[in-house]
Amino acid sequence: MAKKNDAFYYDSFAKAAELACKAAEKLDDVMRHFDPAKIEDAVAEMHEIEQSADEIVHEVNDALISAFITPIEREDISTLANALDVVTDRIEGVLHRIYFTNIQEMRPDALMMSAKVMRACEQMHDLVLELPQFKRSKSLREHVITVNTIESECDDLFINAMRTLHTTDLDPLAVISWRDVYMFLEFAADSCEFVADTVESIVMKNS
Repeated sequence: MAKKNDAFYYDSFAKAAELACKAAEKLDDVMRHFDPAKIEDAVAEMHEIEQSADEIVHEVNDALISAFITPIEREDISTLANALDVVTDRIEGVLHRIYFTNIQEMRPDALMMSAKVMRACEQMHDLVLELPQFKRSKSLREHVITVNTIESECDDLFINAMRTLHTTDLDPLAVISWRDVYMFLEFAADSCEFVADTVESIVMKNS
């Protein structure tokens, strides 16, 4: 394998973050224009995005095996690459649960959480783009704080949604189904925060 230059790793992070944004946008679009008849097609399209994200992780890890010098510690490169992949995995997980629990109509609080996930991904993407020039960046820390704030807001939405779910006279199967959807929306927001925290840790180590 040919030696990878520093740009390869940073470009890979950017591509992975972009795919996470694409997945979040796809999920939000599916949920806002919800049509149970089209859910199988949406699942297939989301899987293609997830597969592309997986390929980036494989490429990065393969490059690390033979790399002699890396721009940052190889453990940090692997952690960040995998963390970005997890974001896309969690977003796909939301759609899977909408699909296999056979949800037939969307709930407003789920749309609010989906919007938060999409915004967190956008901020995460902007954050990752700042990583190559982190020593000169004036906005990197701001993006970290924004992702953390969005995740906290999503936490509040999650708690309120779960409370409403369990205090509303719904069919028990509907409660189980929506509980899983809400949990994976929250997992998606959490995974964005983990990426932000990972980037912040990398910056602290290398400053």
